[in-house]
Amino acid sequence: MLIGVFVLAAFGKFETASDGAKYLTIGVAAATGVLAIISQYATIREAEALILDLKKLEKPSQLALKISQSRGLLSLSGIAIIGIGIVVFALVVWAVLG
Repeated sequence: MLIGVFVLAAFGKFETASDGAKYLTIGVAAATGVLAIISQYATIREAEALILDLKKLEKPSQLALKISQSRGLLSLSGIAIIGIGIVVFALVVWAVLG
């Protein structure tokens, strides 16, 4: 989706597009982005459950130990997903509406 918006914006196709086409593009980009963020958050939630289970092991392997120490990285990933999503959406709106 983003590649399509990028290519059309690069060739100036939104300058002559109708308002309806512009708003449809922004709406589809927003819906696609929201669905992507939801799936990424589901993955983070599942990873948090895995971390909790791995912390309960009495004799974890080195891999299990390393994974169980990744809670901070998951939090950072969640913050980055939201931040980057907002920035990309703002750029899409700017590219489409000019």
